[in-house]
Amino acid sequence: QVQLVESGGGLVQAGGSLRLSCAASGRTFFYVMGWFRQAPGKEREFVAAITWCAGSTDYADSVKGRFTISRASAKNTVILQMNSLKSDDAGVYYCAAQGKIYASGKYDPSLYDYWGQGTQVTVSS
Repeated sequence: QVQLVESGGGLVQAGGSLRLSCAASGRTFFYVMGWFRQAPGKEREFVAAITWCAGSTDYADSVKGRFTISRASAKNTVILQMNSLKSDDAGVYYCAAQGKIYASGKYDPSLYDYWGQGTQVTVSS
């Protein structure tokens, strides 16, 4: 059984940083791993993704230059380093993984097979 477990959320002041981790178990290979977030009353939105083999990354325009996604292969873990946090970055952050290849890419949450339980990020102004 595949499990994704997020950690690292919390309360931070605007301009501060947080580091989210997603530890995967039950499977040692995924095609893409991504982070999504959801604010109250809003749809879940794409934040960042990384391909498992090549390590290529992709980001939402709203976080480019501030967030970095990386993978620690030995630990089956994906990291999201978030810097210069803004109030708009607040929400529940979810780790997700694609267990097969999807032709249409990585931005659509419906194309992810596995999800974590989410971790809350709160940004105070």
